[in-house]
Amino acid sequence: MEKDLVKIFNRLKSILKKYEDPFKSKVDLDSKYDLWSFKKFEIAGRERDEVYFAGLIIQSKYVGFYYMPIYVDASLKDVFEPDLLKLLKGKSCFHVKTLDDKLEGQIEDALESGYELYKKRGWI
Repeated sequence: MEKDLVKIFNRLKSILKKYEDPFKSKVDLDSKYDLWSFKKFEIAGRERDEVYFAGLIIQSKYVGFYYMPIYVDASLKDVFEPDLLKLLKGKSCFHVKTLDDKLEGQIEDALESGYELYKKRGWI
């Protein structure tokens, strides 16, 4: 594992950990971390006991930042800064190869927006 990726992972993990209440982690390892909401609710007509919020995993060349709120509500993309948006690969995964204070702040803002979205929908 590349040392820089471990640093990025640890910085982002410390941000995500701020959301451990109300979210809970299923996986909390040195290279993988996630947050879930465990609550009974309905999504698209189906009863659910849990919903994924966000997570991290160290890949070979980047840290994958998985951010499910953007999958739930694509309009969240509209509030993202270009620095963060250009890291989005696919629907909900950001490939983070470097991390500065500006990008870290943008990720913090995204997490807060996602948290508010989940709260508004009654998922937390």
